[in-house]
Amino acid sequence: MEGRTLLRDQAAPSASAPTGRSASQATGDEAAAKVGERAPPPLPQLSKRSCVSCNSKDLQAMSEDSAKTLLEQVAGWEVKNEGGILKLHRAWKVKNFAKGLEFFQLVAAVAEEEGHHPDLHLVGWNNVKIDVWTHSVSGLTDNDFILAAKINELKLGDLLSKKKATAQE
Repeated sequence: MEGRTLLRDQAAPSASAPTGRSASQATGDEAAAKVGERAPPPLPQLSKRSCVSCNSKDLQAMSEDSAKTLLEQVAGWEVKNEGGILKLHRAWKVKNFAKGLEFFQLVAAVAEEEGHHPDLHLVGWNNVKIDVWTHSVSGLTDNDFILAAKINELKLGDLLSKKKATAQE
């Protein structure tokens, strides 16, 4: 599974845990599992997941195709390729310079909680730009999409200008 990482707080299901399925369904599932046909359970919504340590030896950069699939879950972000390194990028316009710094404080709190830190840029006096990528693997991992989803959930309304920013600015 290229680019996939285990959740930090994900536990393996117990063999004795109730499944909520009937005995006939369980038998069918067990038969499917024996031949490797059983699909893994769906992952929780990105913003509900937690980043894993970037020092993990199992952490690998994902392919551009995998990144584009996950991109659908982080509205407003785009994948950009800088010198062969895939990064998530998003831009906002804030009301003023001080609001840009407030924005960074909100993002910093999330980044510290997750142990995953984006590149923050305040360009001009009101253009906020964020690049998210996993430096240790020189590319994108699930961590980057998790952080982007959490940034998307921040309450930014009183900080943002009515004018929309574009990623190219």
